[in-house]
Amino acid sequence: MSEASLNTRRILLIIGGGIAAYKSLELIRLLRRAGASVRTVLTSGGAEFVTPLSLASLSGHPVHQALFSPDDETTMGHIELSRWADLVVVAPATAGLMAKAANGMADDLASTTLLATDKRVLMAPAMNVRMWQHPAVQANVARLTGFNGLHQVSLVGPDDGEMACGEFGPGRMAEPEAILASIRHLLSDGSGQSLAGRRAVVTAGPTFEPIDPVRGLTNRSSGKQGYAIARALAELGAEVTLVSGPVALPVPEGVHRVWIETAVEMKAAVDAALPVDIAVMSAAVADWRVDGVAGGKIKKAPGGPPSLALIENPDILAGVAAAGPRRPALVIGFAAETTEVEQNARAKLSRKGCDWILANDVSGDVFGADSNAVTLFRRDGTSEDWDRQSKVDVARKLSARIAAHFA
Repeated sequence: MSEASLNTRRILLIIGGGIAAYKSLELIRLLRRAGASVRTVLTSGGAEFVTPLSLASLSGHPVHQALFSPDDETTMGHIELSRWADLVVVAPATAGLMAKAANGMADDLASTTLLATDKRVLMAPAMNVRMWQHPAVQANVARLTGFNGLHQVSLVGPDDGEMACGEFGPGRMAEPEAILASIRHLLSDGSGQSLAGRRAVVTAGPTFEPIDPVRGLTNRSSGKQGYAIARALAELGAEVTLVSGPVALPVPEGVHRVWIETAVEMKAAVDAALPVDIAVMSAAVADWRVDGVAGGKIKKAPGGPPSLALIENPDILAGVAAAGPRRPALVIGFAAETTEVEQNARAKLSRKGCDWILANDVSGDVFGADSNAVTLFRRDGTSEDWDRQSKVDVARKLSARIAAHFA
């Protein structure tokens, strides 16, 4: 599928104050390479991290900084800037900038431009995890994304990861490539780029099969890839149900999450979500469960460790692929392999009866990581190798392929 062209598109980039401001330089480079024209507004905080000279050199336009600039305000600069753009992008979007935009405050060029624009706004939040999780910030996020029409605000990110302050969690600004993908989507004409009217179910994370009240069988899946896929499908307009095992991830915007613990519970939740158009089975479901869970904690005994009798769990992917009239039009499975990745993935594709399989080698640092290298295998025999990239980018690429399939 060809990507949405940015030729002749005009992007106004507002750069907030934060260490993530350095990523704005790469974003400008990517936008220019894609054919877009870029102008920049640099806040006083942003100027602590990137220089006007760098921004001007990369964008090819003067940098706008002051609200009361004699040169700009002779033509009402903040109004002209807000009308010039096809899309306003705020990256990084600090808690302060988001608060001003959410509450109609305009005391500098950036906030005044946001209030004056009649174009769509895309914000890439970036802040400490505690700040992002603060109820006041979340209230502002809800208010911004709840605006309609000319004042509609979309978000890309934030991502999970290590912060500059050393803490870990949601709050990292999305990578420039992910922001570019969101820009392409928002500015696309909709052909091959929309899943509006489509329904999807996505499974993510591990399952936990209890042995007794304190122990269980599980795996190291973080759920990051499945959550990213759910979010990417929702960004393209799909109605998404996310069936999630036990993970420590926030619910993606616009996604309905169903919590489960065991494979049996996951199967029931997936069955309840049918019928759908799209099923993406990315969860790492335990193959076996204990036959007879102990009612109390199993104690050590002189005879040594107990023997556990295991029975097979339901095959959720094969069941969805064989759902008869309720079978989704597109069923996608995952193959996490440690050896002979292609051979095992193609065999699983045939055995399970699904349409596509995303395969990856998990013998390295995939579980819990923020990036992934995968190969997409289709039932018609074609395949695509995707180099290692962020799991967010993998999700966006997969969602684009899904949209192209239905287009």
